[in-house]
Amino acid sequence: MNEKSIRATAVVAYTTVTYIVPGFKHFIVYLGIFSSVKKILLTIKMKSLLFLVLISVCWAEPHSNNSSLGHERIVHIQAENGPRLLVVAEQAKIFSHRGGNVTLPCKFYHEHTSTAGSGTHKIRIKWTKLTSDYLKEVDVFVAMGHHRKSYGNYQGRVLLRESSENDASLIITNIILEDYGRYKCEVIEGLEDDTAVVALNLEGVVFPYSPRLGRYNLNFHEAQLACLDQDSVIASFDQLYDAWRSGLDWCNAGWLSDGSVQYPITKPREPCGGKNTVPGVRNYGLWDKDKSRYDVFCFTSNFNGRFYYLIHPTKLTYDEALQACLKDGAQIAKVGQIFAAWKLLGYDRCDAGWLADGSVRYPISRPRKRCSPNEAAVRFVGFPDKKHKLYGVYCFKAYN
Repeated sequence: MNEKSIRATAVVAYTTVTYIVPGFKHFIVYLGIFSSVKKILLTIKMKSLLFLVLISVCWAEPHSNNSSLGHERIVHIQAENGPRLLVVAEQAKIFSHRGGNVTLPCKFYHEHTSTAGSGTHKIRIKWTKLTSDYLKEVDVFVAMGHHRKSYGNYQGRVLLRESSENDASLIITNIILEDYGRYKCEVIEGLEDDTAVVALNLEGVVFPYSPRLGRYNLNFHEAQLACLDQDSVIASFDQLYDAWRSGLDWCNAGWLSDGSVQYPITKPREPCGGKNTVPGVRNYGLWDKDKSRYDVFCFTSNFNGRFYYLIHPTKLTYDEALQACLKDGAQIAKVGQIFAAWKLLGYDRCDAGWLADGSVRYPISRPRKRCSPNEAAVRFVGFPDKKHKLYGVYCFKAYN
């Protein structure tokens, strides 16, 4: 075949695929032509023509002026390096506290341009919260045009900042403990989409907890409820890890929010993994959430109220302690509140007092003789008989 014949064949193939009938079955008919044309073009090094042929198939549309064909096509060629949608978070990690307001940053652009959108399609913005199960996400907020929708306990607390046309940043107000975690900002325009992830960290304190029944008596679900009852939530691994780095040392294994069981050791010793091991967070792995029983690590943050030791002329039984706080316009304090007051406010009191779960504790921020001489800590007396008239009481008065 001479060069003239080759060129003629290529032109015929190009014209044919330009007017190809839509549908995959019809496209298969022409695969033979493509195969032949490709070999011919490679022979004479005409790769650019092959590229043009393939592009014409992908971007063909009905031709309105040719009535002799049932399904005609017009060729549109789009540049291979067209602007791509990009979503960017200016900060990967944001810090706040319970009761505060926060903005999770997110902006979108088109690559190589300064424009926010093409104007052809409406922009859809979706925020979700990631979970320890990466196949599951919790819907938070969706916006498209003038339509807005928030979900679950985010309702009434989230909105877009919209400081500019390309600003998809999310404002969360009145932060609660459950807001802690990683959030995904997704922007969708037509067939284009991109995402960015922002972590929301809360200032707070991790504390180990076991109920009156004693050590290792909680399955996972009971552990979650135990933390909630004490004005806290079950801690995440990252929160426990940060607490370990800050000096938390605890030899009892406890549940974490991902269903794993772990415990932090800063001073290796024989009963806690061995004295010749390195410090770290010991990991028992994932356990049966219904049948396995351990303690739990809880997390709490700032509170909106006043925590205090009630001055009373006599020591109190547990029931008397409850009534004394109520009479003072307050409620008996919870374990999470004594830990938050100690860690975040530096609360210090060398008087043992009743708490809501029936335990007796006292917070020491300044170690001294007869009051936790070796370390700052919330000292645990135990779960005494509630009829014993031996202790004071810690109360909590919430602010409206």
